[in-house]
Amino acid sequence: MKTLFSICLLLTAIMGAVADPIRLHPDNPRYFEYKDRPLALITSAEHYGALINLDFDYRTYLDTLKKDGMNYTRIFMGAYVENPDSFGIKFNTLAPQAGRLIVPWKRSDIPGYKNGGNRFDLDQWDDAYFERLRNFMSLAAERDIIVEITPFSSIYRDDYWEFSPLHPSNNINGIQVEDRKALQTFPASEQKMLSYQKSYVRKLVRELNQFDNFFFEIQNEPWADNEEFVMDLLPQDRSEKKKWISYVHVATKASLDWQQAMVDTIKEEESRLPKRHLIAQNYCNFKYPLESVSDDISIINFHYAWPEAVSWNLGWNRLVGFDESGFRGTEDEPYRKQAWHFMMAGGGLFNHLDYSFVPGYENGTFDNQGPEGGSPGGGSPELRAQLRILKDFLFGFDFINMEPDLNLIAHAPGSFARGLAKAGESYAVYVEGKGPASIRLNVPEGLYRIEWIDTISGKTVSADTVNAVESGLQLESPRFQSDIALRILRL
Repeated sequence: MKTLFSICLLLTAIMGAVADPIRLHPDNPRYFEYKDRPLALITSAEHYGALINLDFDYRTYLDTLKKDGMNYTRIFMGAYVENPDSFGIKFNTLAPQAGRLIVPWKRSDIPGYKNGGNRFDLDQWDDAYFERLRNFMSLAAERDIIVEITPFSSIYRDDYWEFSPLHPSNNINGIQVEDRKALQTFPASEQKMLSYQKSYVRKLVRELNQFDNFFFEIQNEPWADNEEFVMDLLPQDRSEKKKWISYVHVATKASLDWQQAMVDTIKEEESRLPKRHLIAQNYCNFKYPLESVSDDISIINFHYAWPEAVSWNLGWNRLVGFDESGFRGTEDEPYRKQAWHFMMAGGGLFNHLDYSFVPGYENGTFDNQGPEGGSPGGGSPELRAQLRILKDFLFGFDFINMEPDLNLIAHAPGSFARGLAKAGESYAVYVEGKGPASIRLNVPEGLYRIEWIDTISGKTVSADTVNAVESGLQLESPRFQSDIALRILRL
């Protein structure tokens, strides 16, 4: 009897120690839950090549994210590789030096890969890659960093396609692909390619199932497979408005059908495994009121997102992510403002492309504004410190019980203001403009503690106890240069 009791205690301890993968919060699916705690993801992270670039020291990188308070990173898994000129990014982590690429497929004994070394054999897995993957995930888990696993990406141009292991010239498997734009549509150009794509996804699912700190995103920027992508046009260049607007569109039905086939593959493979993981879908740039969202999708991702990407899609009752920024010049300020606006609109995820992370500078100190820099975005220890202020500000509230409140800001002349509310109890407000700024808030009558927070230093600039009357709460901010945050707690 004592032995049976001991066994029961052991089983209970083991079951208690088994964690659940990150999931949508059961009380508010606009945010995550991880290790039984509510979670939002905010980061400034490298350009997705940490795994496949053998010259990138990902241990130092993950240590830096943890030290700087960042809790999220994306990695591309190897089907998509960039060339040294892609997007004008210098020292691009997704464009390894010749012979320094590692992907899921083993090298054959036949030379001819575009960027050095032998061609790949899509029928054989590279054990060294999967050992590297497991190590990366373990280190990230130890640091409570959530990882987005992205198996596929749009292949924007022919000279990018020439670097992919799936290109006919880069493997020995005799797959003929007539049009790279059809590679990730259903039935994926030809049945043999579809078979390899599914096999690749199944292998990733099996290797990753043990980990709790990740979710899948099927394909990066799938809409770009269906058009002549304008490579030299940055989103802030509004002088070519007609072309700029062309960025705002969603994937075609052929793309969505193929993505659903990959989703089905993940679900089928996980049905035989212990754990189930979230799946994200990347819809479009900027903003769009989505016409439909698959029941299998938990995370709605936009790139270069506007706050309306959240407000227009609240009804889907899913987490909305700003999953990529980083093409608005090398200064950090625009990205800080993007992050605050998006998260205060109710977003659950913000990811900035940080060009201070390059091989040799995995501690995030490369000076992209210096003479060797010039990549199209920002990134620095200072920006990460500012994003940490945002994260700490949000986490300082009972944010899981807060909602984006479009009626909170009654009047803010000359300023852009938005906020989250736990009605009658607490309010998180962000104001962009130039202070001092006047702002009137629709809050119930009562006594409130207010604190104005500097978004650059994190310091409390001023604090006071004020009384809201029937017409609301009229406040005047301290002086500020570009933006400021406001914490309001009812006493």
